[in-house]
Amino acid sequence: MNNNNRNNGQSVRAVRQPLPETDSVFRLTREGLMADLRQAFLDARRHKGGKPYVQRFEARLEENLAELCDELYERRYRPRPSQCFIITDPKQREVFAADFRDRIVHHLYYNYTHVLYERTFIHDSYSCIPGRGTHYGVARLARHIRQESQGYTVPCYVLKMDIRGYFMHIDRRRLLGICEETLAGMAPHYVSPSRDRRWGDVLDLGFVRYLTEVIALLDPTRDCRMAGSAADWHGLPHDKSLFHSPPGCGLPIGNLTSQLFSNVYLNVLDQYMKRVLGCRHYGRYVDDFYVVGADRGWLLSLVPQVDALLRGRLGLELHEGKTTLSSVWHGVEFLGHWLKPHRIYASRTSVRRIGRKLERLAACAPGEWEAPLNSYCGLLAHWQNYRLRRHLLAGNEAFGAGGVFDQAVRHYR
Repeated sequence: MNNNNRNNGQSVRAVRQPLPETDSVFRLTREGLMADLRQAFLDARRHKGGKPYVQRFEARLEENLAELCDELYERRYRPRPSQCFIITDPKQREVFAADFRDRIVHHLYYNYTHVLYERTFIHDSYSCIPGRGTHYGVARLARHIRQESQGYTVPCYVLKMDIRGYFMHIDRRRLLGICEETLAGMAPHYVSPSRDRRWGDVLDLGFVRYLTEVIALLDPTRDCRMAGSAADWHGLPHDKSLFHSPPGCGLPIGNLTSQLFSNVYLNVLDQYMKRVLGCRHYGRYVDDFYVVGADRGWLLSLVPQVDALLRGRLGLELHEGKTTLSSVWHGVEFLGHWLKPHRIYASRTSVRRIGRKLERLAACAPGEWEAPLNSYCGLLAHWQNYRLRRHLLAGNEAFGAGGVFDQAVRHYR
């Protein structure tokens, strides 16, 4: 607000004292922190109430939460060792599972900051944001293609790029700097359109900065507990393992905060693509991103510029083997889907994976495969996959008999 008029020479006079970027007006009390921890516990417990580690924590719930609250409030909190293991579905990955009390802290931090961070993201940042998942990302790419190709009437191309070993090469110090810069920049901004409260009025930014440093700088490989055998790691590329990451680099796959931080880190790339390079039809899901354009030469000229930014600003590099330039007439694969003119199908990789799972489900009792079967049908029903569902289900003796196909497939037509 200002009091501009010609009597004061068009000068600008602040009506309200600006919020200092280095401090917070709001101070978190212990009672408030305890209430926030209770909500974070409920969030961390969701869909995991039957797990033994949750039941052990819940058996002494008040004592455990009070102890955790004291550690956080007095800035004595330190994360406990994680458990490391390998998963193979949908592909081989190394996962670090945090201790349950640390997951509560992750949800606490997420509840404090995710809306603040998301206000700085572009609209076409899709991953790990409510309402902006894989289906939304596919729909946005289809929209970008239609707009750039003018309804598939002019030639159009899609440049797809990928970052090599993204999570394993995130520089934790750089990440902390980006987070602190974002927090300081957003502190004077208003929380809601009503413009009556600012982030510094509702968040204890000093406490948030403390949590940011503790979580972002954690080395998950330190004192971690290994689950399984060493043979589980056979075949896993070094750039997919935190045990081979450069010093000071790497975020654990599996933590809620890692998903949030991954978007904060690559928001630098998003802003560069939109504001500097002027990529109107651009979108990103985690480390997979695309640019749609009618000028093939311009698209190719973006690759060295993007690579220079990633190397210089973020310490990352493009995966050369996954940089592709495709005509929309030949189809584009993105997030497990195949986009062709005026239609979208499930990709071959997704179809093979669903087929393997259905083969395993066919040997189970009907009560065991009903829920996953409905899940697969719901997934495929988003796009033009009716014949595929018929082929996968009606062709299987277990699912094709007894009207299962009519109930499970036609319901989603």
